[in-house]
Amino acid sequence: MKLVFALITGLVFGTGIAVSGMMDPAKVLNFFDIAGTWDPSLAFVMGGALVVTFFGYRFAFKRSAPLFGGRFQVSSSTDIDLKLVGGSALFGIGWGIAGFCPGAAIPALGTGRWEVALFLVAVVAGFFLRRLVAPIRPAQAAR
Repeated sequence: MKLVFALITGLVFGTGIAVSGMMDPAKVLNFFDIAGTWDPSLAFVMGGALVVTFFGYRFAFKRSAPLFGGRFQVSSSTDIDLKLVGGSALFGIGWGIAGFCPGAAIPALGTGRWEVALFLVAVVAGFFLRRLVAPIRPAQAAR
């Protein structure tokens, strides 16, 4: 049952990305082009996501545990360190160059565009490169 709900969640997310037009990298890049062909629609998509998330967390955390899991897995860390800032900057730079974030690129695979596949290959390569450069230690994984 857990996998069924994961599938449904993914389908709802992918449908939202498609309906909002966020699978089109030009739409995302136009959001960043403030002095040119600025398109504010990404701000509305993000705002809608924040509203849903705000109420979703309020609703979910009224429960003692998730429906399909042993416990809620929420980070207790409040540290803003070099890894967090560097990773955020790298994510933002990649998003600004490619016009995709990983969440939007996965449903965009259905468009058949080679750029999407290339982007996702680069994301996966980045995951493996990070593990080579700075392996995750057991103490980090426990957080």
